[in-house]
Amino acid sequence: MRSSIEIFDLNTRTSRVLWQTPELFEAPNWSHDGKYLMLNSEGRMYRLAIDNPAAPELIDTGFAIQCNNDHGISPDGQRIAISDKCAFGKSAIYILPATGGVPKLVTENLPSYWHGWSPDGARFAYCGIRDNVFDIYTIATDGSDERRLTHGEGRNDGPDYSPDGRWIYFNSSRTGRMQIWRVPAEGGEAERITDSEFGDWFPHPSPDGRKVVFLSYEGDVFDHPRDLDVRVRLMDPDGSNVETLFELFGGQGTMNSPNWAPDGAAFAYVRYFPTG
Repeated sequence: MRSSIEIFDLNTRTSRVLWQTPELFEAPNWSHDGKYLMLNSEGRMYRLAIDNPAAPELIDTGFAIQCNNDHGISPDGQRIAISDKCAFGKSAIYILPATGGVPKLVTENLPSYWHGWSPDGARFAYCGIRDNVFDIYTIATDGSDERRLTHGEGRNDGPDYSPDGRWIYFNSSRTGRMQIWRVPAEGGEAERITDSEFGDWFPHPSPDGRKVVFLSYEGDVFDHPRDLDVRVRLMDPDGSNVETLFELFGGQGTMNSPNWAPDGAAFAYVRYFPTG
């Protein structure tokens, strides 16, 4: 076994296994009607039913068959965003119907890695690498009005919108170790949220705005590799009341993209098993 797709229930504080496979699957997004998870595997996108997870269904993404784990479903459930490198050899962000179809390019500046959809469905938040500098950007879903929100203060990655659209949460190494920060979605001064001994990554605010779930590596781990012992942690939006929900073997691919159930009562993630 390689990948275990699991769901954590906040009310019962328990996890359950939804589906397991010997293949590598990553980054579950929970559909807004609550019926399925969207994941990537070996460059392709899949839909996995919540109620009958017998096998994932391949999503037609046209020419885009080198998709990475930076993807998500629109607030109205009608569109999906993917990050794929087929056309340019670098990750570019595309938009297409949730049922599948021909991807439409959104980002001309590359590489760009999708991470969050604004609550009104009008904009993307993403990580862009320009001259080896990792920064946070937003852009309209039609590819216009790109805005840069950070400016090379360390590595900035993993942005996701708060449900009111006011903030973009992200992780940054600007003070040394990777920590969670947030910046006004319209631009402004960034505010530090975590101050921990761990390397904190991929913050995802809950749909009700009450909590933020994120992934924590040991403090001496560089970047966000796969196949390490990590922690899934939960906190209030201002960084208070931090708690460790559970530990697992995971990392890259566990929850890179938005993963909350639409009612905010649970979230999805991937647990990995060692190879060899």
